[in-house]
Amino acid sequence: MKALPTAQGLPGFAPQVSPLRRTTLLCLAALNVMAGATIAPSLPALQTHFAGTPDSELASRLVLTLPGLFIALCAPIAGAISDRCGRLRLLFASVLLYALAGLSGLLQDSLAAILVGRALLGVAVAGTMTSVTALAGDYFPAAERERYMAQQGAFISFGGVVFLVSGGWLADLHWRAPFAVYGIALALLPAAILFLYEPPRRRDIAAGAGAAVRLPHFVLAALFLIALAHSLTFYLIPTQLPFLLRDIGIARPSHTGLAIAGGNLMGAISSLLLYRPVGARLGPLGVFAFSFTALAAGMLLISVADSLATAITATAVYGIGMGTMMPHLFTCAIRLAPPQLRGRVAGGLTTSIFLGQFLSPLLTQHWIEQHGFASGFAIAGLFLLLLAAAATIAARWPRPTNQHQGQTVINQ
Repeated sequence: MKALPTAQGLPGFAPQVSPLRRTTLLCLAALNVMAGATIAPSLPALQTHFAGTPDSELASRLVLTLPGLFIALCAPIAGAISDRCGRLRLLFASVLLYALAGLSGLLQDSLAAILVGRALLGVAVAGTMTSVTALAGDYFPAAERERYMAQQGAFISFGGVVFLVSGGWLADLHWRAPFAVYGIALALLPAAILFLYEPPRRRDIAAGAGAAVRLPHFVLAALFLIALAHSLTFYLIPTQLPFLLRDIGIARPSHTGLAIAGGNLMGAISSLLLYRPVGARLGPLGVFAFSFTALAAGMLLISVADSLATAITATAVYGIGMGTMMPHLFTCAIRLAPPQLRGRVAGGLTTSIFLGQFLSPLLTQHWIEQHGFASGFAIAGLFLLLLAAAATIAARWPRPTNQHQGQTVINQ
């Protein structure tokens, strides 16, 4: 069996990241948003097709969010495997499973079978996202890492635009057609094999310093809770916005894709142009305050949307906050994680993000059925405003100069 490519030299040696390697990592990161975005526009048609299935309204939304549960369950395991056994073997197996599980939706003719394929897709995303995040921490020195994360956030958002729009166009043809897009993962596998290398294992460092490694557990827990809260509210957009638009007379899946993609496009612009300047001006806690404020404004605007144009404007405002929030979450997580524990920390962040995605329809569906879609988005906006206020207070709260490692990472 051919050995996996490795980096040469002393532990900690970081060769220059070539454009091909960087692009491969960015494309692999975009697979994570493709897991849900691609089929979001086809949800109403999928629900109609399976209308005879018990609880089809909730089950049709689970087609989008069930991967989140399995990502949340499997990401910590994937993180441990990544730290112990290496990043690339886990990554290669996950990308292959991703393609096979995603494409299975083209062949299944029962909602239960589709949900099984979506669960396996979640297992694959857990391995892919954890490996890619850990590799970014391994490949890039601290000075370059924030820039890469801004690029990754933009790339994921641009990918969301492409996948949502293409998914909407394909859903106009047939609700199954968007599942074909998952075949893109097969095209990325050769690039991953050719251009990525296995970082040095650093077992000697881990063994020698393991007793001294201290994770800032309180700060990590706060970071994971922020990621969970963001995902809970964000996933109202792909799971509920298509149905809100249908209620106001916008029924074409391609139009739904455009409305959701507006947020992704603005998120990409925000990641590239706003994230680093906002961080430099406001500091890390200030980024959270800024992001939650923009997210809240977007949700409140969605709650009063009465046309396609106003819906696109609202999701674009939301995208401003999403474009600064997502790269900031990953940047903070990698800063907090020592090299030998990056996989585990990446797995914890991945779990938080996708647990929120899975729980979102379960926590909101009953309220929306009782009070309507607009009310659901309005409540989410108010919740985000509370988080913005809390982040603002935390950013302005005076702190002693001698701080714990984790507080230093978050507050500097």
